[in-house]
Amino acid sequence: MKRFFRASLYLLLIAAWLPAHSQVVMERKVRFGIILDGDTIPYYRLKDVNVIASASLLSDYEIRHNQKLIRNVKKMLPYAKIGKQRLDILEQQIADLPKKQRRAAIRTAEKNLLADFSDELKGCTISQGKVLLKLIDRETGRTSYVLVDELRGKLRAGFYQAFARLFGYNLKAAYDPNNNKDDNLIERIVISVEHGKL
Repeated sequence: MKRFFRASLYLLLIAAWLPAHSQVVMERKVRFGIILDGDTIPYYRLKDVNVIASASLLSDYEIRHNQKLIRNVKKMLPYAKIGKQRLDILEQQIADLPKKQRRAAIRTAEKNLLADFSDELKGCTISQGKVLLKLIDRETGRTSYVLVDELRGKLRAGFYQAFARLFGYNLKAAYDPNNNKDDNLIERIVISVEHGKL
């Protein structure tokens, strides 16, 4: 035992007396921190976290009794998100254009949108179309009537509204999940889909 203790002591003394250049320096990473009253507190930037109330998610009962609406929302939500992205790009492009060039850019964007999605959307049902109108309002913050009015004018918006009414649509109907029970259900379905619960 004495021998082991002496050997350990000799090793410690030798390690302490080695020159600094022979010691291994570990790689260090730069970390940010805040010095508060002489203490250094590390500062880490964390990813944003969405906190949702469990009441926002659908119950098992609601999932069983709203399968058709859930299917429609899941099918139409990607189209609404793509529409929002394209609308944002279009609004940036036409912001400083003169009126004539602005109209041409809007017509070109409309033709591109129809070319990309008309075949897919032709097969949609009336209930899926209603859900799409609600989701577009949800994503853009504007009703479909207001969007058509801003981009194509009041005459075209009025024509589309009259045509839509023949099929039971209302382009002026606003998306209001706080006061409308159906819109609230759509909102909760969207939240559940976006958080991977459906």
